[in-house]
Amino acid sequence: MSFSFDTKNELCRLPVQKRCCAQAEAYGILLYCHTFNASEVRIITENRSFAARLPQVFQRAFDLRFDRQPDRDPGEGKLVFQLTEQEKMDRIINLLGYEPRQHLVPHINFAMVEEDCCRASFLRGCFFAGGSVTDPAKHYHLELTSSHLQASRELEVLLRESGYPPKCVARNSSYVTYFKQSDQIEDFLTLIGAPVAAMRIMSAKLEKELRNSVNRRLNCDSANLDKAVEAAQSQAEAIRRLEALGQLEGLPKKLRETAALRLEYPELSLSELAEEFDPPVTKSCLNHRLRKLVELAERSTKEGETHV
Repeated sequence: MSFSFDTKNELCRLPVQKRCCAQAEAYGILLYCHTFNASEVRIITENRSFAARLPQVFQRAFDLRFDRQPDRDPGEGKLVFQLTEQEKMDRIINLLGYEPRQHLVPHINFAMVEEDCCRASFLRGCFFAGGSVTDPAKHYHLELTSSHLQASRELEVLLRESGYPPKCVARNSSYVTYFKQSDQIEDFLTLIGAPVAAMRIMSAKLEKELRNSVNRRLNCDSANLDKAVEAAQSQAEAIRRLEALGQLEGLPKKLRETAALRLEYPELSLSELAEEFDPPVTKSCLNHRLRKLVELAERSTKEGETHV
């Protein structure tokens, strides 16, 4: 099952209680379903949980039954709910505050969503009928798609007033309101009653951030290791040059000891090599000695080239 499917299943577990909230949820469904005009309502879904919830919502909201709905035990595929009886259509249009005798242009009647509970129910209905949300393990994207331009524009206003500024785009003959910020998607899902889905997004985000942090640290450690290996190789080469030129034995005891240990342990880091001394020396002290050996080797090489 998809993340979107699971989210809608979670929302379907919410009880259908207050009549005002049922009307608001049904209102959102109507504005974002397949067909809603003065003569017909057609809602199409493949989600069995949503299909089971729809009759309850419309019965509670409008006190009516669908003229056409799937069997109680439908098979696979799309499930269609339909209303065509004019008396039922007029009842819905009246309750939503539209004028039955005028040409119906679906838009949001803001009086229906004044209360916080009704606003959340309305947005849940929009998501049920026209919403989808991407698996957060891939990327963050939640969208609400309607065929009604005015309703889409007013939904943007409603969301902005609620503190969730969305983005909008026209796609073919549809109008899409969407979020791409994970925190906005989390807040929206929590608002409409899907906190588990919101937590899954938070967990996915934390997992991505942890993975990226580990990768950055590994890359940094790898780069530092490469530098340490290159430095150790340069130090060993410098010591061998001094040895080949017969200058190693004439150096102070501390530098001779440092040269001998670096040749014996070429794979150790500065911190590890400093521990091999008896008594151990500091990393800073060891770094100073090795740098001195490299400088001596470079000077001797230049002097040899000058004499030639």
